[in-house]
Amino acid sequence: QVQFVESGGGLVQPGGSLRLSCVIPGITFGVNTVGWYRQAPGKERELVAVFSSGGAITYANFAKGRFTISRDNAKNAVYLQMDSLKIEDTAVYSCYRAGLRSGQAYWGQGTQVTVSS
Repeated sequence: QVQFVESGGGLVQPGGSLRLSCVIPGITFGVNTVGWYRQAPGKERELVAVFSSGGAITYANFAKGRFTISRDNAKNAVYLQMDSLKIEDTAVYSCYRAGLRSGQAYWGQGTQVTVSS
């Protein structure tokens, strides 16, 4: 069973920052794509930022310059630092993994991020 331990969501004012954390027990980063997706109310789930199995990073256009993805191999953890948050960043942010060989994708339950004044 694939597990994700997500944390770090919350309520923040526009312009504020949040750091999301996701621990994926047993993950091998070298054979998995890992990262973050989000889903706002009434919208499709969308990619925020991911690491490829080779370590390359892909950011959504809306995330470039404001969000930073990082990972800690020793802790099996991936992080998302979100700065200069906007109201439109309000969404449930979910951790993600997909196997390089199987292509099977999994998402965590997600953590709510609310940006509001």
